[in-house]
Amino acid sequence: MRKLWFTTPVALLLVLQGARIERLTAGQAAVTQPENSHPSRRATGELRVSENEAAPGAADLRQEIERLKQTVAALEQRLAAQEKKAQVATAQPAERQSTESEMKVSLKQLDRRLTRAERDNALHRVHLGGDYRFEAHSILGDVPAHYDGMKLQNLLVKSMFTMNALGRPPGSVEEINRTIAARFSDYQFFSQNLSFDQIKGAMERFPASLQQQLFGMLMPSSFVPGYKANNKILYTNRFRLRLDSRLAENVSVTARLSMYKVFGDSTGVQVFNGQPNTLNIDGTTSGVPNSDILRVDRAYFTWNKIGNSPFFLSIGRRPSTEGPPLEYREDEPRAGTPSGALINYQFDGMTFGYHLKDHTTLRLCYGLGYESGFGSGDLLKLPQDRLKDVHFIGANIDLWNSDDSLVQLTVARTYDVTDGFNGLMVLPNNPITGDPVSAPVVMRFTPSSNLGAINLAGINLTRKIRPVDVFVSANYVGLRPNGKTMPFGGLGSDPFERPVNRDGGMIYVGARYNFPNDERTKVGFEYNRGSKYWFNFAHAEDDIIAPKTATRGDVFETFLTHRINSRFIFKTGYIHYNYRYSGSGWHLGAPKKLNSTPLLGFPTYKGASMLSLGLMTRF
Repeated sequence: MRKLWFTTPVALLLVLQGARIERLTAGQAAVTQPENSHPSRRATGELRVSENEAAPGAADLRQEIERLKQTVAALEQRLAAQEKKAQVATAQPAERQSTESEMKVSLKQLDRRLTRAERDNALHRVHLGGDYRFEAHSILGDVPAHYDGMKLQNLLVKSMFTMNALGRPPGSVEEINRTIAARFSDYQFFSQNLSFDQIKGAMERFPASLQQQLFGMLMPSSFVPGYKANNKILYTNRFRLRLDSRLAENVSVTARLSMYKVFGDSTGVQVFNGQPNTLNIDGTTSGVPNSDILRVDRAYFTWNKIGNSPFFLSIGRRPSTEGPPLEYREDEPRAGTPSGALINYQFDGMTFGYHLKDHTTLRLCYGLGYESGFGSGDLLKLPQDRLKDVHFIGANIDLWNSDDSLVQLTVARTYDVTDGFNGLMVLPNNPITGDPVSAPVVMRFTPSSNLGAINLAGINLTRKIRPVDVFVSANYVGLRPNGKTMPFGGLGSDPFERPVNRDGGMIYVGARYNFPNDERTKVGFEYNRGSKYWFNFAHAEDDIIAPKTATRGDVFETFLTHRINSRFIFKTGYIHYNYRYSGSGWHLGAPKKLNSTPLLGFPTYKGASMLSLGLMTRF
């Protein structure tokens, strides 16, 4: 545009100069032309005059035009140079702007990549997983003929009241009932202020002959004939959510939340029926069907390679359930640290360990089973009436742990064991007086006495011999009472007996065959047998009838699992319990032979069977 503005005036100047030359030439020709000449000559003369006379002026003009052309050419060159310079000057900001734009785009892309990386890194810090399981069960059970211990205890209390009222021993159960009916308000006052120590003291003062006479009169009234205890169909669903987070190269946090319920029941508290899995206590809240509440099953941190050493530390709600060799029946990897044949119980504690070798690990474990100084009204009691805490200590040694073999040794000791643990329950009878509870109210159970210590020891041997997995588990328990008993008894003894040391054992074996379809289908068989005084902490074991590894008797189980795909599993199984002694799963009370019409505090199975079908999804 600038060039156009400059060259336009120059062009007009040249045009005007050309017009001037034409006028000048025309004037000169008019002066030299003859008036009356011949036309041809006139034309010739005109031409000659024009060429000869006008030549000097045209040459000057031509020279001036040439100079103007040269000037214009020079100006055009200068203008071209200026325009080129201007273009360069204009191009540099554009190029700089383009570079800046590209940098901004790159920075935005980099920011997006960094934001995505930070988000992914934050998400990767918490890995989510879990499972959902549906099961249907059909249960058949037999309760043997027995004497009702709660009813007998109630008759004893009523006999004590009747003796005080009549001044003599009662002559019959009918006389006892008539006396209670006539003085019911007095009986209520008496029973509500009665302690177990008073009952125990009264029984100790009775002469042996009177005790024999009294029991002979009362026991027939407490007899219960054998009956069936069947449940044709029972549905359960269990949902578990697992969270893992690696905070640093050697620090991680693990947690598992669990909801486990029976279809149609979310009460959260069960009616106590004498089985150890009908208590809602800290060790069983998520291990047995409870409610639709999502509970903390596990929550702990692990600090590995402390100071670049083989030592590690882990504190929190421990992975103390579903330990070996229980993983075979569930077709899943080892899910707990201690032997599942000894400890299948949720507790809070810590583990300090040492990796001796690649396949050998030593763990020293500590746990707290009962805190007596918090939540138990401890401040309301005098120092001499307060209980001691229940402590667990032990060692768990993986002597050899590889993909196809495990040799594990577990030893543990529980100090100052109480006659129960804090929990909620619905009791059908008052455990002291035996009186029926008039309404199914939720009660808070609090232990009343420390009873002694319990020793546990066991060894697990597992081996994969393709295509068969086999295991053997041998276990020992030692009950070491301190001489005390409570309404439900002492360690291995009845309420009115003096407890002594008792020992028991359990053997547990199994085999599983893996079919050659990429091991998607597996069939297994397991057997365990517990002795008369066998006891373990298996209250959270996932068996609907009762914990099978706690059985004082024989248990046979067979199962089949099939992976429809890697994370969708079908399972069917059959389990049969053959109880020989009462008290399976309890550290309280003396075992009774179930084929001899025993005296039982609560009913128990003599035999039970369960057929199960289930589907599990893992994510």
